Amino acid sequence: MPKSCRKHPEALNRRRFLRTLAVGSVGGLAAGHAGPLLAETLITFPFANGERRLVQFPQKRPLILLTMRPPQLETPFSVFNDGVFTPNDAFFVRYHLAGIPTTIDPDQFRLEVKGKVATPLQLSLADLKSKFEPVELAAINQCSGNSRGFSQPRVAGGQLGNGAMGCARWKGVRLKDVLQQAGIAAGAKQVAFNGLDKPVLEKTPDFVKALDADHALDGEVMLAYEMNGQDLPMLNGYPLRLIVPGYYGTYWVKHVNEITVLAEEFAGFWMSTAYRIPDNACACVEPGAKPKSTRPIGRLDVRSFVTSLADGANVPVGQPLTLRGIAFDGGYGITGVRVSVTGGQTWREAELGRDYGKYAFREWTLSVTPQRAGACELKVCATNRIGQSQPMDPLWNPPGYMRNVVETVRLTAS
Repeated sequence: MPKSCRKHPEALNRRRFLRTLAVGSVGGLAAGHAGPLLAETLITFPFANGERRLVQFPQKRPLILLTMRPPQLETPFSVFNDGVFTPNDAFFVRYHLAGIPTTIDPDQFRLEVKGKVATPLQLSLADLKSKFEPVELAAINQCSGNSRGFSQPRVAGGQLGNGAMGCARWKGVRLKDVLQQAGIAAGAKQVAFNGLDKPVLEKTPDFVKALDADHALDGEVMLAYEMNGQDLPMLNGYPLRLIVPGYYGTYWVKHVNEITVLAEEFAGFWMSTAYRIPDNACACVEPGAKPKSTRPIGRLDVRSFVTSLADGANVPVGQPLTLRGIAFDGGYGITGVRVSVTGGQTWREAELGRDYGKYAFREWTLSVTPQRAGACELKVCATNRIGQSQPMDPLWNPPGYMRNVVETVRLTAS
């Protein structure tokens, strides 16, 4: 083991959307949902200042509130035990800029493709759906800072638990097909992506991300207009979102309406300064240290979780128990999950569930029977096709990115 009910979301006009945000902020109803007002519900994460409220935003069930403006909402972890695909109303939300769109007319929306291309394009949603081959892909979107709140020593940034991730079936068109129709120039270096969310202050840099041209043309990067068989929720990027399978969510630009092909490497803040990791094999430094050099964050690391039991759970002695969980990586594919009920002293191989594709969650199960009363530690560790696994001790970097330590669930058998 390594030590290692309206058809389109735009029916919510701006005033109604903002009003339902305000209601949601105190745990009330979201548009389209009926029922009593929710009582104030608090959860507490096991780290400093870890108390959070469950709130309900439009098109969402109650989610864990990190910030209101811009919206940052985390998926309650119990959702991940319900199946491979995260429901749209439970999918996490992460914005960088507070000027988010609250109403979009799908008939007026246009995707602009410009820069180093032979034929600049202005594409409507109808164009994308009728003039390009539709494709569908199961893929995980995970925030770079998922699990940041567990970093020791503590780091700056949103103090997230483990719920800033989700897996969905995305439907749209290949970015490659759109770029080829525009006629991407020979020698193009990168492709930049902008969306409809905007900064409130003039000096705040707009959220623009970039991919190397070869990556943009790999045939897997998508422009998605559906999520789990429905239009994208407004808070998850309606009407069009960039899907970069196997890569951290910072590249998954929401409400994408502008694509620019560049002859040079993009130098904007969100690439050259933000979302950078130590430029070494582990993307880590000694806790409290600063990296000598950095590079942009890239592929997802291998991760695995127990989803059927929460930390501190009680389990019966002498009775069979089926453990369940999920594992994933950056697209090489999970080949094995090992589980220890002895705190890492001994390990057993879990049974892998259905393979929905190399970019999706992979479920696992293992039957165990606790033999003795008392406390025990349950650990889970995954391995992918190229031999990458998880560290037994957490790796550290100043932004708190890419946490993928072997997870521990503390149980009491009685």
